[in-house]
Amino acid sequence: MHSKYYIPARSATLPYTVDVTPESAGWSEASLWVVELQSMQELSLSTVGIEVMILPLAGSGVVECEHEAFELRRRASVFDGPADMVYIGTGHNYTLRGEGRLAICGARAKRQLPNRKMAAADVPIELRGAGNCSRQVHNFGTAGVFEADSLIACEVITPGGNWSSYPAHKHDEETPVESALEEIYYFEIAPGPDGSRGFGYHRVYGTPSRPIEVLEEVRTGDVVLVPHGYHGPSVAAPGYHMYYLNVMAGPGEERAWKIVDDPEHAWLRGTWEDQAVDPRLPLHTQGG
Repeated sequence: MHSKYYIPARSATLPYTVDVTPESAGWSEASLWVVELQSMQELSLSTVGIEVMILPLAGSGVVECEHEAFELRRRASVFDGPADMVYIGTGHNYTLRGEGRLAICGARAKRQLPNRKMAAADVPIELRGAGNCSRQVHNFGTAGVFEADSLIACEVITPGGNWSSYPAHKHDEETPVESALEEIYYFEIAPGPDGSRGFGYHRVYGTPSRPIEVLEEVRTGDVVLVPHGYHGPSVAAPGYHMYYLNVMAGPGEERAWKIVDDPEHAWLRGTWEDQAVDPRLPLHTQGG
């Protein structure tokens, strides 16, 4: 039996394949839409009360807003390097025209910031962890890299057989060492060499005062919501690289990703000092 925090692939109405809003998620801040567009199909959209970051997962597009046009160059797949990203601030009507699969990350926003683009070649790539906890992070929309009002977003690639989001951590309280952030995980799994359908697993668990229990097998297009609690690991099955898009936002005044590890497993970070990063990383050349 699936958790209510698991949203199966293609459960939205086309051209949307993912449609997560604060109303559907039962929270207040974070959103994610994934659209599949055919032959430069056009959508008329709005950022009333929100801000968005738009990027191709597999495809290309153009974002038009306030007499400006921003090109999203083609990306073959989420495993083909970082993507161009276009930011549209709150309070605009805009048009998205494209072909393929594109993600629209959203968060509630009060402060209007300029519309702008981050090119794929400018996206910082971070290799995080070591050994079989190695993963690759594309920090296109993280705090300290790209200015936004509240939205934080990034992409993570985990080689087959590795664990990421590990040790499990949480960010559900406003304290000097922790941020209160809702989080969305959107998954894609690379197929096997014969086209076989890959899979992975994702875990969320709570504290005695705020229990939550999620353990889901995830495949391409699936979503897991993290309203609170420790989350991790995200486990990529051997033979199948895992991708996930993280979308985070919270009500706090400070836009920051401050996390607290599960104290039972925090010691694991110290073991990475004596291990090399997985030699399969990075899995691509920056810029595609």
